[in-house]
Amino acid sequence: MRLQDSVVVLTGATGGMGQAMVAALCQAGAQVLLVGRQAPALQALERDFGAQVSCVQADLRVPDDRARVVAAARQLPGFNLLVNAAGVNHFGLFESMDDAAIADLIEINLTANLQLSRALLPLLKAAPQACVVNIGSTFGSLGYAGFSTYCASKFALRGFSQALRRELADTRVGVLYLAPRATHTEMNSAQVNAMNNALQVAMDSPERVAAHLIRALEQDLREVHLGWPERLFVRLNNLLPSLLDKALRRQLPTIQRYASPAADAPVASDPMSSKTLEQRS
Repeated sequence: MRLQDSVVVLTGATGGMGQAMVAALCQAGAQVLLVGRQAPALQALERDFGAQVSCVQADLRVPDDRARVVAAARQLPGFNLLVNAAGVNHFGLFESMDDAAIADLIEINLTANLQLSRALLPLLKAAPQACVVNIGSTFGSLGYAGFSTYCASKFALRGFSQALRRELADTRVGVLYLAPRATHTEMNSAQVNAMNNALQVAMDSPERVAAHLIRALEQDLREVHLGWPERLFVRLNNLLPSLLDKALRRQLPTIQRYASPAADAPVASDPMSSKTLEQRS
């Protein structure tokens, strides 16, 4: 895909990873419609990137807000790329989550992304070449204690990406699933940072994730997992899950210590790295 000819709808644009993606997409020459919930952050991005961006303040859980995003996309000549980067996380023991927290995470990470993708699909199918990008996670392939509901949402998003790719195989719309590993963002809670330090977790910068996104789009890739040996862990989990069970069991006391109900808070980190399993397998 030629990004200099692309017109993009990017959700989650005001987050740490989202802002890095805005910069990378604009540097590649794309026009970008920024979608986010934080008006001041959207305005700051508009000042920084000028005519290359436009903004829609929207909560994608709200039907009227999704409709405004779709209406804005219709006004963009050449719209051909949707990047679903909006998402939240919740670090804590599953039994400490209430029904509302579970439902809210699934709605933001999964349901709203599917609903927006469905609404924009007719516009994408009309383009000469188009793509839907779903930002997943290593935890979309590897279940990890303390992130049960988050893992559920990302496993589902990966399955959706695979199924939609096959459903659109006879069209000009591709589907890319990009799975970052642990990433530095300002949303990381003190508990997650402390746990990451205790487990010696290596983390990527948002800019590195954004660079992988650009490369994957330019090369028309379909599924990309960031990090080594994270990609090996994903394969091992598919082939020999019991091996991963034993390795991760050794981490459980540390995870439980930081994931106690008192430390339960929304975060945006995947504490999985080369050292996480390498040193404890």
